[in-house]
Amino acid sequence: MKVLYDWKGIRNQFKDIVVALGNFDGVHVGHQRLISSLVTEAKNINGTSVVFTFQPHPLQVLLGEAPMILISQQTKEDIFREMGVDVLLLIPFTEKFAHLSPEKFIEKILVDGLDVKSIFVGYNYTFGRNGSGTAKTLENEGSRYGFKVNIIQPVAVTDIPVSSTLIRNLLNKGEVDEAARYLGGNFFIEGQVREGEKRGRQLGFPTANIMIREGFMAPANGIYAVKVQSDGEIYSGVANLGIKPTFCQKKTTPILEVHLLDFKGDLYGKTIKVYFIKKIREEKKFSSVDKLIVEIKSDVEKSRIILSKAFTDN
Repeated sequence: MKVLYDWKGIRNQFKDIVVALGNFDGVHVGHQRLISSLVTEAKNINGTSVVFTFQPHPLQVLLGEAPMILISQQTKEDIFREMGVDVLLLIPFTEKFAHLSPEKFIEKILVDGLDVKSIFVGYNYTFGRNGSGTAKTLENEGSRYGFKVNIIQPVAVTDIPVSSTLIRNLLNKGEVDEAARYLGGNFFIEGQVREGEKRGRQLGFPTANIMIREGFMAPANGIYAVKVQSDGEIYSGVANLGIKPTFCQKKTTPILEVHLLDFKGDLYGKTIKVYFIKKIREEKKFSSVDKLIVEIKSDVEKSRIILSKAFTDN
């Protein structure tokens, strides 16, 4: 998959372009259906599948604040690549871009720039100045310019329409196992292991510590059964996401601390992925270190049971 940052001249580089428009945050099961349909259509006409998206999120430019990010740009690109997308157009979003009318966006970019043959969008897709363009706008202009518009209806899991907002709400409640059903895989946090206070080691449960990246989504504070990916290997673990209330007297930025079960080694400086499988309990303050240790032992055993029953492809 080629990653490009400008649409100009694209029509001269690739033939019979089929394009998907959207932000695709999380690339959840609804997005996956749209992208899969895009790739299939492009193959059917021996054309080029193109995902057209913006960076940063348009709301960051327009309002100075965007929804919390579910997955990194690199992870998003990896998923697109695995799904067979030929080209990712990652276009810088600017104030100038924001003032383009829907009609100008279609004429200047989709028609003149891409000479698009077919377009795939979600049912609630909006674009152009003030978000005034809709899927219906694309259909009207498609009749004029000769491109086809494919509107993907909401994908439902147990009769509940999938959306990035729904997934964020579930994560905010710590319902990571439920969120996984809509994401199409376990939610994860990726980061570099940094040196901490080594308090976990003193308690008999050494941890790998990861800072939560600013602007990125994290589940509710609490204790979780997790899977950890490091150097291509998968390990079971139990994670504490929060502020360590037994030791910290004032509110601090949440830290992810992960204790890997049956692991011996050094993870300092390594980048790991922590997949959240199920929440075990709320984070709480203990009256003594001894009581905390007893609870951690219980958390470890609960995590072993949860993970022995859980199945994940990650």
